Amino acid sequence: MYNEKVHILDHPLVQHKLTILRDERTGVKEFREVVSEIAALECYEATRDLPLTDVEVKTPVATGTFKTLYGKKLAIVPILRAGLGMVDGMLRMIPSAKVGHIGLYRDPETHAPVEYYCKMPPDIADREVFILDPMLATGGSASAAITFIKGYGCRHIHLMNIIAAPEGLALIQRDHPDVEIYVAAVDEKLNEHAYIVPGLGDAGDRIFGTR
Repeated sequence: MYNEKVHILDHPLVQHKLTILRDERTGVKEFREVVSEIAALECYEATRDLPLTDVEVKTPVATGTFKTLYGKKLAIVPILRAGLGMVDGMLRMIPSAKVGHIGLYRDPETHAPVEYYCKMPPDIADREVFILDPMLATGGSASAAITFIKGYGCRHIHLMNIIAAPEGLALIQRDHPDVEIYVAAVDEKLNEHAYIVPGLGDAGDRIFGTR
C-alpha cells in the first residue's frame, strides 16, 4: 500500500508510549513528555543511514580507530505550533542540529495552506532537514511545508509524524515521492472534521493545554 519511503515504527516502546498519548485521561505534563520521547525514538530510526567516518581516539586503556558522523549538517523544522512538542526530543539525540520554524494556516475560503511565518538557518540548503508535526491528517500543511522548504534549495528532507491518516500519507506520496516519512501509526481514516480516527485529538491543544 505504501512505498519504501514510508517507515512505520512498530517498536514496542513506541507503541506503548503512543497508547499513553491516545488516552484522553493523559494530562498535559505527561502528554508533552511522551511526545518528546517518541520524537527521540523516531529520530533514532530516521538517522540510521547518516554517513560515518573513522577517527583515531585514545581511550584510558589504548588508542583505537572508531566511528563518528561524517560531515553531515542537520536541521529540524517544526510546523507551528504542534511540531514544537517534538523539538526537544530531537535535539536530545542530535544537539548540534539547527532549528528553523514554519507557520501555516488554512485559508477559510480556498482551504489552501498559507505561510504566515518562516525562519530558516541561512545554510538550510546544505542541511539534511527533518520536518516535525505530530499529526499527518489531510497532509495539506505538511505538503505545503515541504514545498516551501524545497524552495530554499533543500534536497534531503524527512517528514516525521506520530500518527498519520491514510489520506495524508497518500497526498505526501503523490506530491513529494522523494521525501522519507517516519510515523508511529497509520490510523483508520479522517472524520468529517478532518480529525484522525481514532487518533488522539488535537495534538497542539493537548501539548499546550489549550482548547
